Amino acid sequence: MITQNLGYPRIGAKRELKKACENYWSGKTDVDSLLEEGKRLRAENWKLQKEVGIDLIPVNDFSFYDQVLDMSLALGAIPPRYSEVLLEEDNQLDLYFAMARGYQKNGFDITAMEMTKWFDTNYHYIVPEFYKNQEFQYTSTKAVQEYKEAIALGVEAKPVLIGPVSYLLFGKEKEEGFHRLDLIDRLLPVYCAIIAELQDNGAKNIQLDEPFLVMDLNEKERKAFQSVYATLAERFPEISFFLTSYFGSLGDNLNWVLELPVAVLHLDLTRGGNEVVSSLESAPSSLRFSLGIVDGRNIWKNDFEASLLLLNEAKEKVGENRLILAPSCSLLHTPFDLDNETDETTLPLEVKNWMAFAKQKIKELKVISNLASGVNSDANKKALEENKKAMISKKESKLIHKEKVQYAVSNITPSQSKRNSKFTDRQILQQESLRLPLLPTTTIGSFPQTKEVRLLRSKLKNASLSQDEYNDAITTEIKKAIKWQEEIGLDVLVHGEFERNDMVEYFGEQLDGFAFTKFGWVQSYGSRAVKPPIIYGDVDRLEPMTVAWTAYAQELTDLPVKGMLTGPVTILQWSFVRNDQSREETTNQIALAIRKEVVDLEAAGIKIIQIDEPAIREGLPLRRADWKGYLDWAIKAFRITASGVKDATQIHTHMCYSEFNDIIESIADMDADVITIETSRSQMDLLDAFVDFEYPNEIGPGVYDIHSPRVPNAEEMENLIKKAADLLPIKNIWVNPDCGLKTRGWKETNDALVAMVSAAKSLREKFQVEVS
Repeated sequence: MITQNLGYPRIGAKRELKKACENYWSGKTDVDSLLEEGKRLRAENWKLQKEVGIDLIPVNDFSFYDQVLDMSLALGAIPPRYSEVLLEEDNQLDLYFAMARGYQKNGFDITAMEMTKWFDTNYHYIVPEFYKNQEFQYTSTKAVQEYKEAIALGVEAKPVLIGPVSYLLFGKEKEEGFHRLDLIDRLLPVYCAIIAELQDNGAKNIQLDEPFLVMDLNEKERKAFQSVYATLAERFPEISFFLTSYFGSLGDNLNWVLELPVAVLHLDLTRGGNEVVSSLESAPSSLRFSLGIVDGRNIWKNDFEASLLLLNEAKEKVGENRLILAPSCSLLHTPFDLDNETDETTLPLEVKNWMAFAKQKIKELKVISNLASGVNSDANKKALEENKKAMISKKESKLIHKEKVQYAVSNITPSQSKRNSKFTDRQILQQESLRLPLLPTTTIGSFPQTKEVRLLRSKLKNASLSQDEYNDAITTEIKKAIKWQEEIGLDVLVHGEFERNDMVEYFGEQLDGFAFTKFGWVQSYGSRAVKPPIIYGDVDRLEPMTVAWTAYAQELTDLPVKGMLTGPVTILQWSFVRNDQSREETTNQIALAIRKEVVDLEAAGIKIIQIDEPAIREGLPLRRADWKGYLDWAIKAFRITASGVKDATQIHTHMCYSEFNDIIESIADMDADVITIETSRSQMDLLDAFVDFEYPNEIGPGVYDIHSPRVPNAEEMENLIKKAADLLPIKNIWVNPDCGLKTRGWKETNDALVAMVSAAKSLREKFQVEVS
């Protein structure tokens, strides 16, 4: 069986791309240096896959920021507000980054494009913007240039493009009176131009990613797929199109997708594999199948014996010559190389032996291919035996199961997931206790993680700084942060989270059942990479995790300081999760651990506690029929964490870059006293769901986009607050940034928050009269 890969991590083994981009953005390097680093990283990825023996290697899976944004630039889908940047900048890359990050220089002040989550992952993409009479044009030849680059290096290259229908579905209409799929006839000629140029340069196989095929599709969407692929097949009879879906099974879409005129259909066997294989024999005899047998979303080793059983069934259905083996999806969602992990104190050797990163996964793919094809060399036999031992070790390990934790989860009572009183009663008690002004101002939690702060953690780890010295340094940072917040006039303060490396990793390091990597970075958006913890066993909190730092900060001020925690669903979603029990069971274990921390914070005198759950929407199953089951346990888990406190203690939660319309009732069922959400990039459009539902609790709609370096002025933020006030009861509105400020610099943070406080105070006087 031949093998193909769908995509490879682009940030580099040690985040080289992150550093290269950030050096360019800061002016430390020029565009040629950045382009050269991108070229080097691509070449390394291709060489690695070629040496392993992958038969079809993806190109154009590399991106300096995001693959959807790459497609927007290639298709000329550039929002009109960037037309001046087109004239101002002398290279296409600066326009590209302006679309992603905003543009604030040379007299221009242009907002960034909206960003949202990629299906149910923690990867973010830049949302295309569409207009009724939009024209597309072939603007960027990146796909062709990278294909030629790979061919010159002797790579059996397979260009990757986001498919036309999914590209339109990824976007948003920016004016009324049309549906974005109405643009397909204008869009398709530009796709044909790109494909024609790839063909002219020798491409015979082209991967078209259409992940929306695993979603609930209506008749209009189905017809769009059928029309597009009929056109492409007629226009390019010599091209083998690899129609690629992932993150789920095709379900009720399978029958008509099997009839599409493509050469290869990729199927994700890690989700619904048996069901998929049983349907293969109903396909046309000309159709070949790419079977996603290796999990591209998690870091556990493939079970070779289980995979071979599935492949043997597939061979019986359609024959070996019609099968191609692949990861389930792009390996973008996994870390680079497990061989770089040598610290057994954070990643025990026993746990490491159960794992595989991107480099190991393509090796697994080749071994499975050999074994399935009967290539029984000594090396393949050895690999199979070692794999069997790893599977047995994981099943029998004493590291995984803790009877105390399992007993606590099995005995969760209804009262543990319910506050003592309804919100309206709690709100009165909280107002009496906190005495906050109208339009109270706060931040989401974190402040800039400067080089100096990160160096403190590094020195502590390598023992060049004692624990006492480290604590003194963090204490100093907290003191400065509290004093500064008081000076600029914030109403509810935070301690700044200077001691935290990451909002999930920090908690995982203090919870039992977690392991950690040193180089296990995964791209979240742009240059932002996260290092997900690994949940391998039952989760428990052994001692308080945040109480000391938060209580210290509260001692420094008479203003309320928020306790800052990460919620159980977000810890689950942003970790690599064990695959030997249900996600619900694991989430409940985490919820009970966080509940202990919430109770201890209240006992330490903290009156406001924020339990961040930005991943609630992200974790929603892709098919609507599966939503209720997930939401039932996900919302219950949040309530378990929050319901151990008195009514006067105010519980906040935070969510960012999510569409809330379809789940607003469940958001309300979380029963958080205050929810803060991202709304600045959407210009408050995301509030519509809360307004239509008549959301009863308090809301902090973000007025400052922290994912862009541009600093909004007070007038801009006032206008956003006014928009919110037109939609919501003024007494329920908070004023805050969209998200934490960890990735920003101090100057821009200061300037933006001073403007934010000024905007809130200016409007406070006006609205106070109306409330009175």
